[in-house]
Amino acid sequence: NAIVVSDVGQHQMLEAQYYKHDEPNTLLTSGGLGTMGFSLPAAIGASFVDRGKDIWVIVGDGSIQMTITELATAVQENANIKIAIINNGYLGMVRQWQQLFYDARYIETPISSPDYVKLSEAYGLKGFRVSSRKEIPNIVKDAQNIDGPVLIEFVVEKHDMVYPMVPAGANLDEMISRPVHEQFQDAEM
Repeated sequence: NAIVVSDVGQHQMLEAQYYKHDEPNTLLTSGGLGTMGFSLPAAIGASFVDRGKDIWVIVGDGSIQMTITELATAVQENANIKIAIINNGYLGMVRQWQQLFYDARYIETPISSPDYVKLSEAYGLKGFRVSSRKEIPNIVKDAQNIDGPVLIEFVVEKHDMVYPMVPAGANLDEMISRPVHEQFQDAEM
């Protein structure tokens, strides 16, 4: 029953594929407009509409830095938002495009980030860091039990790719699927 506010990037594709929305009007996204930084201010706004609803921000480490100062607003207004930063140390979607379409000629995709837990504390909200899958259930439960804004940094693999994807200007029938793992390439279907 949560409202999910998704930013732009690989995390947006993962949210679209793996989060099941059971009710209408529970996903806020700027879609394909490419507006990095959309999710945090949008979630704060959504928190005014329904104070009793859980609101989750799904954002990458690149996107969050576009509007991270809005953490001050979230604290000031005691916005009931839970911020999930997917931190891979890259502008992940840009890196993926550079790998697939530009012969892995990378430019300006690795990024450095602040210590999000310390930054959260500096703004006056609780911050958590998840470094392994086994930590997820307990930390998410702890975050859900806190009234007001909470930030969780999920440290993930640097080079993961998201599929399927459609190259710019291509038709849907030109969609790129996840490569078949080599152990299955010769298997009969």
